[in-house]
Amino acid sequence: MTQVPSLNGLRAFEVAGRHLNFRAAAEELGVTQGAVAQQVRQLEAQLGIPLFERLSKGLAFTSSGRSYHGRIATAFEELRAATATLRPEPGRVLVSVTPTFAAKWLIPNLPDFSATHPQIDLQILATEKISNFHGDGIDVAIRQGKPPFGAALDVVRLFRQEIIAVAAPSLVAQHRLPLTPEALSQLPKLHDAHNLWPVFLKNLKIEDHGGHGLRLNQTALTIDAALSGQGVALVSSFLVKRDIAANHLVQVISETLTGDQHFYMLTMRGPKRSSSSQAVVEWFAAKAEYP
Repeated sequence: MTQVPSLNGLRAFEVAGRHLNFRAAAEELGVTQGAVAQQVRQLEAQLGIPLFERLSKGLAFTSSGRSYHGRIATAFEELRAATATLRPEPGRVLVSVTPTFAAKWLIPNLPDFSATHPQIDLQILATEKISNFHGDGIDVAIRQGKPPFGAALDVVRLFRQEIIAVAAPSLVAQHRLPLTPEALSQLPKLHDAHNLWPVFLKNLKIEDHGGHGLRLNQTALTIDAALSGQGVALVSSFLVKRDIAANHLVQVISETLTGDQHFYMLTMRGPKRSSSSQAVVEWFAAKAEYP
């Protein structure tokens, strides 16, 4: 079994590698410059390879040192994250959301949250991955899906999956709204990972004659493409409510598509939540638009 080097040496190497300077590393660690240099030398001796080139004005990685530093820095970040999960900061609430929900709903609504809860340190984790409440330190998660989600979770439905077709006003300026199905068929379509256009067009009993269209992996990107006039996007209505109100987007046809993949707020059932977490849960619930 390979022996793990001294943690003091690894820590000195990690900090020195970020600054590429022993003096700056010493200031961060609260020790002398000589102590940092000695710890790094001892680490190099234990490993049997040089990690830095000593220059007149600082340090430079050797090729081995650079790759080693990347992995050591990741390991220390994991240690910090694990400790933060074990001992959460007062007032800190971590919310896991999808990138589209973060960009198109949460961020535009954050000024309201900050104004009413200035004491809460709300941290956003935007990811498509399934978050682990315990392992990732998640307090609240917002996900699109279909119940049941599990007996260990409290679930609140926030928004219906009501799909509408939207476009920039400039794209449909030559048309009368709402569009006829035939006019819609001629316009370029913007596709995301949900691939809802085939069902939407089938319900209208038309075929797509708008060309291949642009294909993107996230709904947020299709909304951005629609805003720039590149085509018609199919999106959940609550995500574009602000853009429609500001006339940045228009609903081009009255028909909608209602699915069963609604947006839910998920929290762990069990121990009493902190006052900060409870305030976040109540804020999201107050913003809900379920029928």
